[in-house]
Amino acid sequence: MAQDQKHPQEKSDRVIVNELLVADPTDYNLAELARLRIRYGNFPGARQLTQDLDLILEQWELTEAELFEKTRQLHQKGKVYKKSSGEGGQDWS
Repeated sequence: MAQDQKHPQEKSDRVIVNELLVADPTDYNLAELARLRIRYGNFPGARQLTQDLDLILEQWELTEAELFEKTRQLHQKGKVYKKSSGEGGQDWS
């Protein structure tokens, strides 16, 4: 069995997950949860973080498919993530 890996963004993502655990499912929070579900979906590690992402889905009474459908609709309507003025680079997070 392969050894679990440590994700380079896990520490900063943990802060976001902790905030989501006590937050309401706003458009922004739904987008953040979906983004993190994608990032850690097949990652071989970050087990506690992944379990907490599952818990957030449960608290918000959503399946992963429902979450992704909602966030697809949000992104079709417009930008969920607003860029700051002067920010022109790509977001590879």
